[in-house]
Amino acid sequence: MTFALLTTSEGVKMGKTQKGALWLDAQKTTPYEFYQYWRNVHDEDVIKCLKMLTFVPMEEIRRLAVLKDQEINEAKKRLAFEVTEMIHGREEAEKAREAALAMFENAGAGTGAPSTLIPRAEIGDGINILDLLVRTKLAPSKSEARRLLAQGGIAINDDKVDSQEKKVTADEISVCGPDGLILRKGRKSFHRVLLV
Repeated sequence: MTFALLTTSEGVKMGKTQKGALWLDAQKTTPYEFYQYWRNVHDEDVIKCLKMLTFVPMEEIRRLAVLKDQEINEAKKRLAFEVTEMIHGREEAEKAREAALAMFENAGAGTGAPSTLIPRAEIGDGINILDLLVRTKLAPSKSEARRLLAQGGIAINDDKVDSQEKKVTADEISVCGPDGLILRKGRKSFHRVLLV
């Protein structure tokens, strides 16, 4: 049995050897991150992925294929849900969809959002932004965190962070209420930080 190699519209294969590998194991790629990966595929790739990776009827895929501009998001949401449900089950797919809707369409964090709990006592006079980015796995290392900061790709509650010396205090987190502080990387990756 053979199967077509899954490539992006640029001809680059999707796989673990490429940057930004996507894992089926929820310990390596959470269901939310998995959902967001498919939700954010390039416009040119969404129909091919629907055809190759889902059981959505071809008649429905043809309807989605004619969507353009902002409307293509309907196809992306369908792709993300279908593939996440297949790998992680319906409950996790629904949680991921709700978290994405809450974060990006309703301006909240949602209960299914990726989160990190930090003991108040551990924060002391504040936790350095580089350490926080690594702890929340928004950056794999401090050097990558520095690069993201230098490029202006990090924000706390929609306020851009430009200093590597920034410390996030317990008061900053607690003032955000039950949804916690929202730490963003770029426009599409975010993480809740909560105190315990």
